[in-house]
Amino acid sequence: MLPVAGITALQGSSGLLQLGGVLQHAVRALSTAAPAPAAPAPEKTSFGNLKDDDRIFQNIYGRHDLSIKGAESRGDWYRTKDLILRGSDWVVDQMKKSGLRGRGGAGFPSGLKWSFMPKVSDGRPSYLVVNADESEPGTCKDREIMRHEPHKLVEGCLIAGVGMRARAGYIYIRGEFVNERKAVMRAIDEAYAKGYLGKNACGSGYDFDLMVHFGAGAYICGEETALIESLEGKQVGNSSYVGGRGVFMYLLH
Repeated sequence: MLPVAGITALQGSSGLLQLGGVLQHAVRALSTAAPAPAAPAPEKTSFGNLKDDDRIFQNIYGRHDLSIKGAESRGDWYRTKDLILRGSDWVVDQMKKSGLRGRGGAGFPSGLKWSFMPKVSDGRPSYLVVNADESEPGTCKDREIMRHEPHKLVEGCLIAGVGMRARAGYIYIRGEFVNERKAVMRAIDEAYAKGYLGKNACGSGYDFDLMVHFGAGAYICGEETALIESLEGKQVGNSSYVGGRGVFMYLLH
């Protein structure tokens, strides 16, 4: 800031021009000054009692290795065999105790829904169907998991299949999700290559196959009955609850 005497000396038209030049130089000097160094970001963060290492999705932003090697380094496929060997009833019971609910409007308890599957087969096979259509406008919760955490989905399908006594699973992905579909298919191929899927999955004695099916962009196929009819190659019909009925015995959201 100029002293008072300096401002008084710059009266008149020529003085105003000189004052403007002084102010211009001062503004330019301030604008080009180096900014103060930012505080370094902490390497680890903690919110409440949840630490970074305890987060389920540790690569949701895609900053780390997407391969099965990178996924295993973040805890995926860790002692999955032990979980399978505990049996279907144990898996469903753990789901009930977790309090996990569906992301739909009803918020239906996932463990209770899984328990609807018949414990004794009537001769028909049971299949797991994963709704990855995500056709609701503005919805972006599933695609990031498929794109950046595909092994979480693949391993989860295996465990869910065990819980519902399913021997195969189908992931129904909307047709526009090209990158997501490629990421999931690559993860499935890696899991098969390591013996985590297929016959004797993870060396547990349990057989489970997993496949990807992609739709043609129909909005209605995000609804469970329409999705299953599309998966079966049928014309989409009316909606009805499908839990524990038909060839595809259950729908997992």
